[in-house]
Amino acid sequence: MLSRGYLIAEILLVLGLSLGRSGVYAIVNLLADLTSGVPLAEQTATLNASQSARPGLDLTLQLLRIGFALVIVGLVAYLLRRSGESLGTLGVDAQQPGKDTRRGAALAALVGLTGLAWYLIAYRAGINLSVSAQGLPDQWWRTPILVLGALENAVVEEVVVLGFVLHRLRQIGWGWPGAIWTSALIRGSYHLYQGFGGFIGNVVMGLLFGWLFKRWGRVMPMIIAHALIDSVAFIGYAVLAGRVAWLP
Repeated sequence: MLSRGYLIAEILLVLGLSLGRSGVYAIVNLLADLTSGVPLAEQTATLNASQSARPGLDLTLQLLRIGFALVIVGLVAYLLRRSGESLGTLGVDAQQPGKDTRRGAALAALVGLTGLAWYLIAYRAGINLSVSAQGLPDQWWRTPILVLGALENAVVEEVVVLGFVLHRLRQIGWGWPGAIWTSALIRGSYHLYQGFGGFIGNVVMGLLFGWLFKRWGRVMPMIIAHALIDSVAFIGYAVLAGRVAWLP
């Protein structure tokens, strides 16, 4: 078992290379939005933005973005192995495929529908930007890239912020409430680019996922739920944007 100092260093380095860094940028972006003189609801945050006007180059850049984003999960796996553990310690494995899938699907339905309702409420209340869930061109590879992007989001966020951070915080002596709240606030921070609605909604999601991780001891159900939520959101937006009046 590594010393407490090494474990704290691991947490800070992993976050500094990934979602903690994203949280800092999201805070700066929100401050820029708030001081721009334009109401939040009249601004747009675009996810899965196109990287080039040339379709082939765009596809290549999208694949590179997704691939390099997953490197942090390899680092987490290495750090766990170095301390005599593995991703399986976090419940990131194929030991309970049926149970994980059922739990993940149920979570996706609950969180996805609740999250959509909250987004619409927050947007109409003026505390959230309009979120464009995808900005890719209408090419044959758009749907596969959106699904891969959803999987990347799910794996990175849940392995790093839910599994690794919670696990290491517990190992340095934190109680479950403090560890879960810290994980949830980190999750909310890197969604601040969407506005205060995105922050609040993701903190609540983080609290739920943290409590379930404590109860189940497994990250896989949350990875499945997150991947399903994002896949439906990304593809649904591509299909419905501009076609239904209720979607900003």
